[in-house]
Amino acid sequence: MWDLSCPDWEDRIRSGRSLIPDLPLMSEEAELALAMFDELELPDVPGTPPMRDACGLWFREIVRAAFGSWDPVARVRYIRDIFAMLPKGQSKTTYSAGLLLIIMLMNIRPRAEALFVAPTQAISENAYDKAVGMIDRKPELKRRFLPRDHIKTIVDQANGTELRVKTFDVNILTGSILIAALVDELHLLGRNAHTTKVMRQIRGGLEKTPEGLLIITTTQSDAAPVGAFKDELKFARKMRDGEYRGRDVRQMLPILYEFPRDIAADPAKWKDPDNWGLVMPNLGRSVQLPSLIADWNSEQEKGDHAIKVWASQHLNIEIGVGIADDGWRGADYWELRADTGLTLEALIARSEVAVVGLDGGGLDDLFGLCVIGREKVTRRWLVWSHAYAHPNVREVRKDIAATLDDFEAEGSLTFAEVSEYLAEIAAIVALLKSEGLLPAKDAVGFDPNNIAALIDTLAACGIEGPMLRRLLQGPALSPALWGLEHKLSDDTVSHAGLALMNWCVGNVKVEVKANGNMATKQAAGRAKIDPFIAMLCAAILMSWNPTAAGAGMAGFFKSLKGAAA
Repeated sequence: MWDLSCPDWEDRIRSGRSLIPDLPLMSEEAELALAMFDELELPDVPGTPPMRDACGLWFREIVRAAFGSWDPVARVRYIRDIFAMLPKGQSKTTYSAGLLLIIMLMNIRPRAEALFVAPTQAISENAYDKAVGMIDRKPELKRRFLPRDHIKTIVDQANGTELRVKTFDVNILTGSILIAALVDELHLLGRNAHTTKVMRQIRGGLEKTPEGLLIITTTQSDAAPVGAFKDELKFARKMRDGEYRGRDVRQMLPILYEFPRDIAADPAKWKDPDNWGLVMPNLGRSVQLPSLIADWNSEQEKGDHAIKVWASQHLNIEIGVGIADDGWRGADYWELRADTGLTLEALIARSEVAVVGLDGGGLDDLFGLCVIGREKVTRRWLVWSHAYAHPNVREVRKDIAATLDDFEAEGSLTFAEVSEYLAEIAAIVALLKSEGLLPAKDAVGFDPNNIAALIDTLAACGIEGPMLRRLLQGPALSPALWGLEHKLSDDTVSHAGLALMNWCVGNVKVEVKANGNMATKQAAGRAKIDPFIAMLCAAILMSWNPTAAGAGMAGFFKSLKGAAA
């Protein structure tokens, strides 16, 4: 097993050194493949320069690693996956088309298949056109390869192997023998509910051949990473940082052009064009610094949202909480106030009083639950949230299905029938009451619309009458918006650091009304904010400075028993 980690990557990227660690590559295979790759010519560049002159060093190193990790004698591949993430404009698609041609030329397995997989038809056709253009530049390649334009397939007439250019689809494999697959722009597929399934299919097809190789090239996502892209990126980072060293895991070579942590965390540093070259290995070739600076200056005039999108695509800055210039100002401090140890149990143990906020809509929405506790002694607000959804939401909102699956895996979202999750919500409220934390009045606040079933469920648990408070929505929640902004900036509130709430906070758009501000969604349908509205409802109740009613004699005896223990 090779050590594919690169724990000194920050030093390497600062000094312009390779992000591929020193590996015992099969030099004969590596150099032969690189020599062939270098002879390919760029078909759409003036003068049609050969790759040896036109291609950035970063990709030529990928070519060496891809072929030098295959031992043709022992028939063992020491790198099964290559994951390369770098900014937009680095000629990933063009270079990848050339790499696939070399895979075809080096292949000795008859009637096999190689795939170029792209998220859109436009990207697929672009890659195909580049490959055909390279073939047309070389008479020897024209004699060997037969392009079939109508099905975007290139046939190797020497052994019947086919290079198929495909758009991402659940029926991507047809049962043929797969020797290589290159997946381009995986970040665009993160929200696709079927991405994980298709990636399993591709890997399964590659496992059938010892030489099978998966290459992923991508840019950072222009929203918080989700789904398969988030999973692959997380695995690649752990591999890079050495967390999987010595473990029997999938052998992935990570090549991640990201800023060192101190630069990524400081906007003044990553906004400085003097630092951009650290993450742009093709700077001066396919992208030019003056045009990038002009484009950047134009985007800055459009506000925070445009800045973050540009930075994610051109600088590989990962977006956590997406903030638009009409977003909630509390989002600026949200991630700073995360306390990942703040479970519901911890909130109960640390609080002197607690209130509950609820918000839900139709069956295609989330049902948001938020508990805010006031910490003993410090009076700090402690925020714990959860969301519920009907299983059909996955089908109705397919564009966010992968995102919701991530929240389910995090434990912050539960898919269940309505009656089931209403019962669970009521059980949580009843637990808070039994612990003596709820006030006798205004303990549970909620949107009065579409709430009848919940009222009945709460009443069955003894939560009724003055404990329930119907809260006006829209601008009436302005005090909670403003209050939480101040508490977040003053560092007098903590939340559980859930990806669910990071997403919801990033989805919030604030509209100024005559009688206050109103939290709405950045985009209809896919931008859910129900757990955020539930938090505002709870914040309204907590701002009224409640006092816990206690748990009665049962709670008194329980406390005596605990003290005696």
